[in-house]
Amino acid sequence: MTTEDVADAFVPAGYDTLVAHLEILLSSYPPPFIFIHDPEIPRITCSVVHNLLSNLLQPSQSSARGSFAFVDAVATFTPRLFYDTVLNALTGWDPKWEDGCENWLGTDGQRWNENLDAFLHGLKAVSMQKPVKGSDTSGKGKARATVAEDEPHRMILVVERAERLKETVPDLLVPLTRLAELAQVDITTIFISDVRWEGFRPSLGASPEPYYVDVSILSKQATIDIMESSFPADTASSSSLTDPDTYHSALRPLYGHFISTLYSICSPFTRDPHELMYIVAARWPGFVQPVLDAHRRQIEEWKRCSHATNGHPSDMPPSDASEDEAAPGTEQEAQEPLLVPPTEDVRIRLTRLFTPSLTAALDALYPRLTNAEDWARMHKSPPDLLAVPPAQVPSAFQAAADSSGPAEGGIDALPRLAKFVLVAAFLASTNPPKSDMRMFGRGPDERAKRRRRRVSSPRKPKPGTTGGAVKIPQRLLGPTSFPLDRLIAILGVLLEENDVETRPVAPQYTLPGEYTDMEISRVAVYAEIMELASIRLLLRTSSADKLDNTPTFKCGISYDVALRLARDVGVMLNDLMWEPA
Repeated sequence: MTTEDVADAFVPAGYDTLVAHLEILLSSYPPPFIFIHDPEIPRITCSVVHNLLSNLLQPSQSSARGSFAFVDAVATFTPRLFYDTVLNALTGWDPKWEDGCENWLGTDGQRWNENLDAFLHGLKAVSMQKPVKGSDTSGKGKARATVAEDEPHRMILVVERAERLKETVPDLLVPLTRLAELAQVDITTIFISDVRWEGFRPSLGASPEPYYVDVSILSKQATIDIMESSFPADTASSSSLTDPDTYHSALRPLYGHFISTLYSICSPFTRDPHELMYIVAARWPGFVQPVLDAHRRQIEEWKRCSHATNGHPSDMPPSDASEDEAAPGTEQEAQEPLLVPPTEDVRIRLTRLFTPSLTAALDALYPRLTNAEDWARMHKSPPDLLAVPPAQVPSAFQAAADSSGPAEGGIDALPRLAKFVLVAAFLASTNPPKSDMRMFGRGPDERAKRRRRRVSSPRKPKPGTTGGAVKIPQRLLGPTSFPLDRLIAILGVLLEENDVETRPVAPQYTLPGEYTDMEISRVAVYAEIMELASIRLLLRTSSADKLDNTPTFKCGISYDVALRLARDVGVMLNDLMWEPA
């Protein structure tokens, strides 16, 4: 593939220099180790590099045949997973469920994922077999295209989010930078990261100095061009929850002004086009809805006037002479009004009305406190907004928000098990761990200790002293972290005491607490916990990438919400708190 062919491929605005630079490097004599630093938007850089390699290494057009592998350092968190992912991608092998999800084994059926030495031999086997990207790889890896022996075969390994290698597979960081030297094959390793190489470079000079490629920060116009290119060309591709004319071609100029305004508001916090487009997807349907309502009102008036003057078109008798003798503008006047871009005054008014909601959308959608669909439903625009007097616009927005309500009925619409989990999480975040046996112990000794606990009156301070530091209740200081095992234990106590009457009859469980132990060990309980963490009602404080550590959480609800949930499930919350309100 020539340079002109690569330039003709789709390249986002602002990435022309990067594409031209990499194309010259990879099509001639590339260095063994390249480091691409994009401090702003590494996702787009990875997409650009992927498209470049797909076009550059096409076997039918490129003089230097080869294959490439794209690896995410977060997804490949073990050495074996990393080895298999790389070799499968280089050979074009797709593991099939029918074949037992078998990885690529080569012609001799040898496994290449045992250790680093086996992986290096696997790279040599890939280089000797010379697989062609895009060829048919079915049949357990034996179907390979034939390549002439004198034609070079180049392999390119791209590691996305390379800074995570230091956490997931630190032993592979140095070998990957010296992969061409260790394997003695024509392979180039490319690291893409938003962290500079100095931030995770191995110590003692173990890795060679890479060839640095710095991606320039996207300008405002380049970001807006990328966002404008995502405007759907087909209106039928819009969501079924939005108006069919939301992405009408006549509204494209208004769309450009809208994203320019949104960029001006959100750019101090994020300039990632993906994040900005997520906010656009939530706010654009409501922003353009007043224009669509005004257009439908014009159509209804046109139909009413047309019916009053000429009758319905289907009811009118055919006429020969009248059609020939009609005035020149009669046919245009009989046509239905078309959707046209709004005037400058309407655009300025819409911008002034919806600018505060853009800030609210950024606060809720950028940290993913909610999703775009629910946010758009809760912040839909009032009907016929352009016809509402300016003094009544705030009340119209408030009425629309009250009518929409929460997306799923709010906290009260949670399942019964989720309410128990949240109450248990609130108790685990509020009570100290040393109090669990006294507050939740249900043996005879624990009950006696709990009844004998007495509250002594505070000692009066001496005259002239402040009486020492005042202890603030934990529920006023904020939630504390707790492990998952403690949450499950408290949940079991709550279910045993407050959920027995609602359970179905299970005669197979005869021992006390046996039914509860079975319930809290089900997968549905852990799935409910992860679901609550995804909607930020539980806050995960431990790293999700380290699977060997016990997950820890914080409660994400207030005391008032926990008290309301406790009333719904019949739990006496204040009796179970170490420092009740």
